Amino acid sequence: MDSLLLVALGAFLILGAQWIIRRFWSFTAQAPEDYAQGAPQFDLRTHLNGPILCEGVIYGPLGRVTSRFVGEFDAQWNGNRGLMKERFTYDNGSVQHREWHLALGNDGRIEATAPDVIGTGSGRQTGSAVVLNYRIRLPEESGGHVLDTVDWMYLAPNGAIVNRSQFRKFGIKVAELVATMRPVPQDETRKAA
Repeated sequence: MDSLLLVALGAFLILGAQWIIRRFWSFTAQAPEDYAQGAPQFDLRTHLNGPILCEGVIYGPLGRVTSRFVGEFDAQWNGNRGLMKERFTYDNGSVQHREWHLALGNDGRIEATAPDVIGTGSGRQTGSAVVLNYRIRLPEESGGHVLDTVDWMYLAPNGAIVNRSQFRKFGIKVAELVATMRPVPQDETRKAA
């Protein structure tokens, strides 16, 4: 009986230590207030506006790259309401189209919906960072799983955006995305037209 009690106590201590680390010292422990004094100030209406080029990688649960992609976005704002259309081309040749509907409150709060998001995502822009939390349903060809997502975007001094997202199922990290987003230069926009 004593050995069973020790095993249970050990398991409890390990789970408790993991919870403390995740709660106070991990990626998900960040808060918008951590970036309130950051410069430059991130404003979705300014920095996610017009044609945007995105490049990134997706890591699997073991930390290895499972996919690489290029995204072409077009974001348009009407006051505090925005529409961002996304076209992703993956390294396997597949193409994915997504569309975000964004609403920005005067206090920096964000509400976001998309066809593959369950309910409404919520977040906040503060200082040089933006956070968005939502539940996403993967496409059927990717298993159709519903994942809890924490999506952080950090504004670099040159106006580029660094995006890091973690995807969890039952609290366990199953994927991570790292990407950069930057406005398409005006001369490239004219060439495409």
